[in-house]
Amino acid sequence: MAFEQTPLTGLTSQQVNKKMAAGEHNTKPVSLTRSPSAIIKSNTLTLFNFVNLALGVLIATTGSYANLLFLFVAIINTAIGTFQELRAKRQLDKMTILAETPAQVMRDGQLTAVPQEKIVLGDLIQLHRGDQIPVDGVVRQTAGAEVDESPLTGEANAIDKHPGDALMSGSFIVAGQLLMQATAVGADTFAAKITDSAKAARHPQSQLLATINRIIQILTYVLIPLGAVYFTVAMIRRGNYNRAILSTAAAMIGMIPEGLVLLTNVALAVSAMNLGRKRVLVSALPAIEALARVDVLCLDKTGTITSGQLRVAGVYPERGETEDTVTQAGTAVTYALNDDNETALAIKQAWPQTPSVTTVSTVPFSSSRKWSGATFADGRSLLMGAPEFIFGASLPQASRDRIKRATQAGFRVLAVASTDHGLTAPLQAVQLLGFITIADEVRPAAAETLAFFGTQDVTLKVISGDNPLTVANVAQQAALPHADQAIDMSTVADDADFNALAERYTVFGRVTPPQKKQLIAALQQNGHTVAMTGDGVNDVPALRQSDCAIAMASGAEAAKSIADFTLLDSNFDAMTGVLNEGRRVINNIERVASMYLIKTIFSVILTAIFVFLPLDYPITPINLTPVSAICVAIPSFFLTLEPNFTRVTGRFLQKVMTIAAPAALAIVIYTLLLTRFEYVFNWSFALTSTLVVFMIGVIEYHVVLLVARPFNRYKAAMVLLVAIMFFLTFFVVNRVFALANLWDWGRALFYLPLLASSVPVYLLLQEFLGRRILSKINWRF
Repeated sequence: MAFEQTPLTGLTSQQVNKKMAAGEHNTKPVSLTRSPSAIIKSNTLTLFNFVNLALGVLIATTGSYANLLFLFVAIINTAIGTFQELRAKRQLDKMTILAETPAQVMRDGQLTAVPQEKIVLGDLIQLHRGDQIPVDGVVRQTAGAEVDESPLTGEANAIDKHPGDALMSGSFIVAGQLLMQATAVGADTFAAKITDSAKAARHPQSQLLATINRIIQILTYVLIPLGAVYFTVAMIRRGNYNRAILSTAAAMIGMIPEGLVLLTNVALAVSAMNLGRKRVLVSALPAIEALARVDVLCLDKTGTITSGQLRVAGVYPERGETEDTVTQAGTAVTYALNDDNETALAIKQAWPQTPSVTTVSTVPFSSSRKWSGATFADGRSLLMGAPEFIFGASLPQASRDRIKRATQAGFRVLAVASTDHGLTAPLQAVQLLGFITIADEVRPAAAETLAFFGTQDVTLKVISGDNPLTVANVAQQAALPHADQAIDMSTVADDADFNALAERYTVFGRVTPPQKKQLIAALQQNGHTVAMTGDGVNDVPALRQSDCAIAMASGAEAAKSIADFTLLDSNFDAMTGVLNEGRRVINNIERVASMYLIKTIFSVILTAIFVFLPLDYPITPINLTPVSAICVAIPSFFLTLEPNFTRVTGRFLQKVMTIAAPAALAIVIYTLLLTRFEYVFNWSFALTSTLVVFMIGVIEYHVVLLVARPFNRYKAAMVLLVAIMFFLTFFVVNRVFALANLWDWGRALFYLPLLASSVPVYLLLQEFLGRRILSKINWRF
């Protein structure tokens, strides 16, 4: 695509329409969710669905169509998973549209907000500090603009941009503002693919899904060959094709934890949908799990503890100066830069009249400099910013005392100064004119929100670019524990022990962007899972480093573009619900996962054993299907809806195996005992199969009782419902599922003692195998 330089009034509506029709426009931002076809494909074309289908075809060849009931469960599970994810996608896509920041484009001589996908080739786009560059272009005008191209080039230092310089999409404006002209849009942008991969790489991986997928991978290597071996042995031993097919199918179906992956994906998708209703945009489903594991939350003062609505609190001239001098100097710098950050807006609101001075050059504010300035036609340069960064150790003691009193009162202090030697580093002969104090109100619910995190085993750290005394004072107003443990990071050497600093202090002031990132990394090295909230460009390195990045919708585009969560109402109080939702879904998945893996474990063990025993595998698919539905699917559905807000520890497989393995071993013991009884007492296969499945249901019911604790009315009703349905299956509608009649005293003499023995047997296995052996193993593979 070619472009031609346009007047600074921008394109006309006619030109824009012509370029849109020609396809010379930007593309819609990549959706955070999968396409409907991808969702349907991923839920349908799975390995286990193929295995189920193959087993169904083989069972159909036997003419035993009643044993195809398991396919109905698989179809329902697939349909539910697809429906829930499609529903969640619609909700998330709606929230994404609301969160998208329109581009400020010059058209017909007027600045107009347009969706990013409607930027056309040759458009003039105005960008400010914190904005992400949406397309490739060149600089037409600049006011001290500096660009961070690290997402594309890896270069961390901001780059000064001048008219004619190239700009790459995906990079960020970190200082000043500029007017750019689009030279490439959509797929033609040089950095399109790099930007997409950079964003995708930020998203955390799910430990839970990784563990489950690893289990499935191992099962894949076991299930098919073991099933093939058992079928071959059964055919050689009996020569009965129908019996061999049904036994093999039952064994292989038992190995498949068909509901576990589905349950996990659906639970995460529904959780994202619930958060969407709470005005929280989730960029990646695994981020919900990452947040649930967080034990350290790092906050910026502005926008979290405070509202971010700043106001000028006072003006304090130095001896020999006047308030008017300080006011005029501060407003001259602010209006010369024409910045729109919160501090600049507060000054403009206090003094709305534009100073009548001619600006020669400007130095915009940056997080590393912490001051901004301008040089005027009279040769004088004025600057405003953090006193210690402008003056360093040369600041008079009286001024230091004044600053200390103001910061202890919770005010932000801006030094206003002048020099006749320009604004090039290092600053020379800078004269202090006075101070402007800025006040920021503490959010009404800040104390309550911070207290909530304290009760949830989440340690809070405040990391801010402001003076540490100011930050500590504001934190104390919000009742933050240990807010007095504050440190001025401008006094910390680059080679300091950040691991020790991160643990020791609660409030970190005068923190530079690289130091924010170092502090997050230090906390992670100390074994913590760290979430970071931020809304500015200076927060981007730390957000990218964190395990869970949280941005405010009102913040910089740079912060939102890499965030895992975006608070669409910029309301930090919503984080209480976000944390609870994350913990609820992950804790409940961990709770019910053991119920699904019991069948997998005992099926693998029994299949391997019956390869060598001169007996038939004592289970058929139609027998096992209702028990799996009643004792696993139904209670897991109820339990995943339960509130469960305890911190996630990450010992997923250890917890699951501690519960599942003893139950699976108990089922193996009872199955072998009953198959021995079949041989000794000459039972029919149908009776043996019924009693085996009966004991499987009994043991799984014990697991339901274990994972449902502590009980409440809700869970007590669920347990009672499962018991009633279990009774009806075996004693009322048993013929529907090809189960033998158990209304027989001769048969009751066997199954009632077995039923009674199941309690001590399971409890003993749970105590010795589960708690004393398996719980001590480090289950990592």
